[in-house]
Amino acid sequence: MKRFLALILLIIMTAFIPAQAIEAKVRIMDITHIKGVRENQLVGYGVVVGLPGTGDNSRSTQITNKMLLRNLGTVIEQENYIQKGASAAVIVTATVPPFSKNGDKIDVTVSAIADAKSLEGGVLVQTILKAPNGEAVAVAQGPLSVGGINKIAGGSSARTAITTSGRIPGGAIIERDIYTEIGDEDSITLCLDKSDYTLVSRIAKSVSQLAPAQAIDGSAVRVKIPPRFANDRVTFISLLENMEVSPTLEKAKVVVNERTGTVVIGADVKLLPAAVAHGNITVTVSTTNEVSQPNSFANGATVGFENSDIEINKAPGSLVEMPANSNLNDLIRALNSIGVAPVDLISILQALKKSGSLQAELIII
Repeated sequence: MKRFLALILLIIMTAFIPAQAIEAKVRIMDITHIKGVRENQLVGYGVVVGLPGTGDNSRSTQITNKMLLRNLGTVIEQENYIQKGASAAVIVTATVPPFSKNGDKIDVTVSAIADAKSLEGGVLVQTILKAPNGEAVAVAQGPLSVGGINKIAGGSSARTAITTSGRIPGGAIIERDIYTEIGDEDSITLCLDKSDYTLVSRIAKSVSQLAPAQAIDGSAVRVKIPPRFANDRVTFISLLENMEVSPTLEKAKVVVNERTGTVVIGADVKLLPAAVAHGNITVTVSTTNEVSQPNSFANGATVGFENSDIEINKAPGSLVEMPANSNLNDLIRALNSIGVAPVDLISILQALKKSGSLQAELIII
């Protein structure tokens, strides 16, 4: 009986919990980043060696190999003395995270720039990676992982992945500390990952409980650093990041990928009064190979030819009327009733958007 009464009491207490207390919350760190704290891109030119005849035959690779051997103390008279196909010229790219320190390791991506067939089994020779200002930041070296195979034999080929590019996990070593400035003299700026006036206003209101904050535009909140955190910004930022706010509803969108025929329709997609006409047209082309055999007394030759048959089936058009304020379910149900394929659905959505009926942002990727 006591357990039963406790259960009833719990149900009653739950019924009186305010709606705001049970709604979803997100941490500020999941939807924002601090202005100025960013990654840095590096790039370098290098050579991959040890390839089983799948390297390139470019002149630049031979010159690079000659210079490489000269730097290592070996002198050759001509570049073409080096066996072709055993090496390949590559571009090495990497991304340095903020606050990286001397000695940290990062992943690098290696991509062929000439006519190399595959980088499988190759080893990247020590390559200097530079920042856009030309300053050397890291050095990369190591065996490549291409994640697939590419074999050619007797005119036939088999490929399971793109093998002209690969990665070296932890293949680059940072040579100097990456200095990253956190905020201004007395403030920091929280930048939303996606512009949203309502959400930025909520963040400013929530952060104001900890420190003075003001939304300066649709994607940024300037926060004053309290005096007690003047010399401890990391602790202050930690408190900010773990604060929670109520997320906003996403803007109604319809995303269309014309290359693959993929259509993603978000929630709350509304339609104004509209009529969608769809005519189902099927075109079929079939070819039959036949042989013309002449009469034995005609002294003719046997000739092969093709008979092509083109058939066009046109079904009556379908007319579906959409009432005002139709939602996502109404749209899908109506389009499915007339058997709309993804390609046809893309055209219909574009026409609805053009006519002003589709009350959503149409994104074509």
